[in-house]
Amino acid sequence: MSQRPNQVLVIDDDEAAREILVELLGRIGFHAFAAADGRAGLEWLAGAAAPPQAVLLDLRMPGLDGFEVLKRYREEGGTAPVIALSAMDEKDAVVKAMRLGASDYLVKPIEPEELKEAIERCSLPKPAVTEENIAAPIPAVRPVEPPAISSRAPQLSSDGGARRGAPVEFVASSPAMLSIWDMVDRVAETDVPVLIRGESGVGKEGIARTLHERSPRRGKPFVKINCAALPAELLESELFGHERGAFTGATSEKPGKFELADKGTIFLDEIGEMHPALQAKLLTVLQDEEYYRVGGKRPLKADARVVVATNRVLEDEIARGNFREDLYYRLNVVSVLVPPLRDRKEDVPGLIEHFRKKYGSKYRGGAMTFSDEVMRRLGDYDYPGNVRELENLVRRLVVLRDERFVLDELAAAINRRPAMQVAHAQGSAGGSLPPSPQGQNHGLQQSVPPHPRQAPAVVQHSAPPVIALSSVMPETVSLKDIARAAALRAEREAISGMLARTNWNKRKAAARLQISYKALLYKIKDCGLTDPRITAGLPENLLPMIIVDGIGGV
Repeated sequence: MSQRPNQVLVIDDDEAAREILVELLGRIGFHAFAAADGRAGLEWLAGAAAPPQAVLLDLRMPGLDGFEVLKRYREEGGTAPVIALSAMDEKDAVVKAMRLGASDYLVKPIEPEELKEAIERCSLPKPAVTEENIAAPIPAVRPVEPPAISSRAPQLSSDGGARRGAPVEFVASSPAMLSIWDMVDRVAETDVPVLIRGESGVGKEGIARTLHERSPRRGKPFVKINCAALPAELLESELFGHERGAFTGATSEKPGKFELADKGTIFLDEIGEMHPALQAKLLTVLQDEEYYRVGGKRPLKADARVVVATNRVLEDEIARGNFREDLYYRLNVVSVLVPPLRDRKEDVPGLIEHFRKKYGSKYRGGAMTFSDEVMRRLGDYDYPGNVRELENLVRRLVVLRDERFVLDELAAAINRRPAMQVAHAQGSAGGSLPPSPQGQNHGLQQSVPPHPRQAPAVVQHSAPPVIALSSVMPETVSLKDIARAAALRAEREAISGMLARTNWNKRKAAARLQISYKALLYKIKDCGLTDPRITAGLPENLLPMIIVDGIGGV
């Protein structure tokens, strides 16, 4: 039975998460249907004239959970690709779902682009296995078209080559970022591995995609995998694929990410989280340019450019025995260190204008003009969440259309972490140090980025002072708008405080806040909150720079 194109069924008991997924599917061109529980989902599938293009199945549901739904659907002969929806700490659940017949998985919260890629990847027909193509790579990802390039005339470098600078979807005016985009142009035409380092939210994935789109491999697949999202045994199968019968539940062969990225680029995000045993296999792939599927006996050719990213200080991880030194030198042919936004304040005005226009054209109110006070405060803020946090702030300004709420939020954020602001001003540049222990007090706590040779410290700060609205109150106000904005601000404060109290145990925080775990994941993302344990800086001797084979470049 042929699939019904562009139809996707969402099975999720959480109404908020279900609505978000339906909206995302509509934005990327799919016709979405929703079922509020597993039984309703099975009934919809049984009554459909043709299978949908994909099924998005939440694994954690009351009554008939996602595992039982998947098992029954496969036992009844269901053929539609099933994409399991999991959370960061549900690795065992993902393994179980894949063995029950799930075609793929997605970790919440989900980005529109990765959702679209997963659906298209799962719905492609599988070629028949023959002697001629048994070792042939399987094309499985729609070619990625190069983005439009700015109409600015390309600059010439000192070696006479054309330099295209930052893509139009990126804003960069600081010398550090211009140097990075110049380096992207220099190395894009080669096939050497690239190591991208920097804090969360600085744009490492965007740099990786641009490297691919400006390389001779453009038009071929760009395949991303998050090494922190899966346990080692499942990550191995995802990277290299498995043969039928390789393990319990492996009812059919499955190509790995290296096969899907054939002739293209594979992007290994959070490489610092990969298990050392799997690092050894990756090192073999890089050295020999071939690998074996799990349970396989025939070597497969690895023809994909490898780009990796991390927010950890790999030199420290090597010293602790968490990362292989030989793999580090194999990956560190070209190293790009992306500085945090607080170290390149020249980019802030351009980013504000970019996001103002972006969301002004998206929402009904249109783009609004920000006051000088807002621009000054946004320029002075240190952005521990980097560009992602700035984008969320500008987005809230455009949606709420009332500056005082964002100004109050900035003031509260600065009061909550004055020590972090001072430490940031000293110029640390990306990376991550080990998580520091947090106490059990009920006040808000933040981990302060320590000196490289000092133990991490925990500083407790008092609650921010109440800011009187009378000094900024206009002649006419909407109480409804004030209440809505105050509720949003209070919600963010409550979530931030509870996460601090639970040492960023999101499942425990969700239970104490009396909301679902999935809803909390989306709210953390919408609020621009970042786990303070992964935002500590690099040692001071590692300045924002680009390194090629250990030699500073320009």
